Amino acid sequence: MTIKEAKELDMVSYLSIAGMEPAKVKGNDYWYYSPFRTEKTPSFKVERKLNRWFDFGEGRGGSIIDFILSVERIPIPEILKKLASLDITRVSQAPTQEKSAPIEILSAISITTPALINYYRSRRISTEIANQYLSEVTYLNKGRSYYALGFKNDIGGYELRNPYYKGSSQPKAPTLFKNQSDYLAVFEGAFDFLSFLTITESQEQISRDHLVLNSTSFFEQQLPLMQTYNKVYLFLDNDPTGDKWTAKAVALNPQKFVDERPLYQGYKDVNDWHQHLGLQPTANRPLR
Repeated sequence: MTIKEAKELDMVSYLSIAGMEPAKVKGNDYWYYSPFRTEKTPSFKVERKLNRWFDFGEGRGGSIIDFILSVERIPIPEILKKLASLDITRVSQAPTQEKSAPIEILSAISITTPALINYYRSRRISTEIANQYLSEVTYLNKGRSYYALGFKNDIGGYELRNPYYKGSSQPKAPTLFKNQSDYLAVFEGAFDFLSFLTITESQEQISRDHLVLNSTSFFEQQLPLMQTYNKVYLFLDNDPTGDKWTAKAVALNPQKFVDERPLYQGYKDVNDWHQHLGLQPTANRPLR
């Protein structure tokens, strides 16, 4: 697939596959809650005829490629490979005001498919950890069946990942693992959480609960929960969104909230750091 061909793919269809549905539709304007922040009024618009998006809160927009670059921060060749693997209509063939059917989960079983095993291994997640927290999920999307690694949230939805797809089923929500602790570790995504567990599985650790946001759009919603803990360790991404929410939490209570991102400074997130540095933590600052 070329860049020109990718830009002709219907962005509304792509967002539906990624688990985003419009909050309202007015003619060719599809309005969404922004994926870049928490908001009460949708300010992320896709003009379907032009097939371009614009986020009024961020003051920027562009094509489907620009969107994936902003959200996933993966190279353009990977974006093209990903888009080529998805069943997305071209914008000239997309009906106006069509609302795609939501992803339907067909089954969730233990992981047996070699491609999925190789995928979590490529992210350097141990088999024991993967088998404990992930499932092999078969799901239906636009009448076609697919499979992916599934990470279940607290109200029954799944974060879905395979080498060529990143999306989610509804309902979307965070995932909280309780260990009856007064300490909480907070992660943006499942693979950051699983990386942390893989790194520390052979180390003696303080007991703590774990909160996986599954989207930073849930950070503000989860703040009241975080504030019930004596100590909250924030393992957010090294990006503007991570900067924003970490700064807000630390400003609320610098004794309670701890910014752990200096541990993986220079890397996108915990999993990126883990993949580059291997299984051992840095000598100057061990994981706590």
